[in-house]
Amino acid sequence: MGIEEYLQAVCDEQSFMAFVDALVQDRLQDAAAAAQGQPPAWENLSITDFLEGANAWARATGVGASQGLAEASPWQRFAVFLYCGKIYE
Repeated sequence: MGIEEYLQAVCDEQSFMAFVDALVQDRLQDAAAAAQGQPPAWENLSITDFLEGANAWARATGVGASQGLAEASPWQRFAVFLYCGKIYE
């Protein structure tokens, strides 16, 4: 299962923790690929940039409300917040 599938499956504490485990593995795989000269798939490589990216997404979207997440579980919304730390500039 890819990171996006884990993200879509988040609905409770257990599935959230599975997503976090998958996100950690995704970051480790990305770092290993970058060490071999491949371009990183992660936009934000430092913890500061990661948190700034996630926070920028949250502010821009009302923590996903403008993207249809207003009724999503808090677990799903926080998982998307973390995922956006990976991809949002």
